[in-house]
Amino acid sequence: MSGERIIAFQGRPGAYSDLACRQARPGWTTLPCQTFAQTIAAVHDGQAELAMLACENSLAGRVPDIHALLPEAGLFIVGEHFQRVEHCLLGIPGSTLSDARRVHTHPVAMAQVRGIIGELGLDPVVEFDTAGAAEMVRDWGRKEDVAVASSLAAELNGLEILRRNVEDATHNTTRFYIASRRPDTLPPAGPGFMTTLLFRVNNQPGALYKALGGLATAGVNMTRLESYMLEGSFSATQFLMDVEGHPEAPPLARALDELSFFSEQQEILGVYPASPFRHTP
Repeated sequence: MSGERIIAFQGRPGAYSDLACRQARPGWTTLPCQTFAQTIAAVHDGQAELAMLACENSLAGRVPDIHALLPEAGLFIVGEHFQRVEHCLLGIPGSTLSDARRVHTHPVAMAQVRGIIGELGLDPVVEFDTAGAAEMVRDWGRKEDVAVASSLAAELNGLEILRRNVEDATHNTTRFYIASRRPDTLPPAGPGFMTTLLFRVNNQPGALYKALGGLATAGVNMTRLESYMLEGSFSATQFLMDVEGHPEAPPLARALDELSFFSEQQEILGVYPASPFRHTP
């Protein structure tokens, strides 16, 4: 096998996940996959060394599917990446803003560019993917059809950027988990780590309050908590949680001890360095 290193993502070439892969792992080959399940399978099957999995967006909230797929994926989280979403209005070469009549993009992106749609009087047409919309505009070759996608999608499809940063909000950011078949060697306990874990509690009064009480007592900061039912049952709930800290460092170690006492099951999915993005103003 060659020395080529491959990272898989969900989406078409030029998607924001593709851009995230290139920024987080410069020089790696990116592997586009149709679904999150196929992205995970690419790592399991050895087609890719890592998977870039979008998990939450600062405007849209959690990314559907990942919270359900991740616990069953059998992968380990070895890193996180925050990708600034900078939407560009893309047209075929030679087109201008005044030519645009219809705008094509993913529904989440469409909801984030209402300002430009109103300003230019465009008809919104929802497509399955931002980068896929760019491919369609390229193939149609019509000046009146434009796409909202990344600058990378413009580059890969030979489209012109008619206007940059057409998003309504200036702090549109997507967070990704970077996942691998094997966990990284656990680094020594120290500052600057994130821990992602699963735990399960019975559906009874105070169960979650008691399980999480140790975090508050130990002064551990929880940055994400997702819940969902297990196998169609209403008797227990599983939670996916991100916390700041290393599981062998005293504050988090104490909190996890208390969590295990009040939860039925507990599993660490990853311990990894916190992204520098967390410390940007």
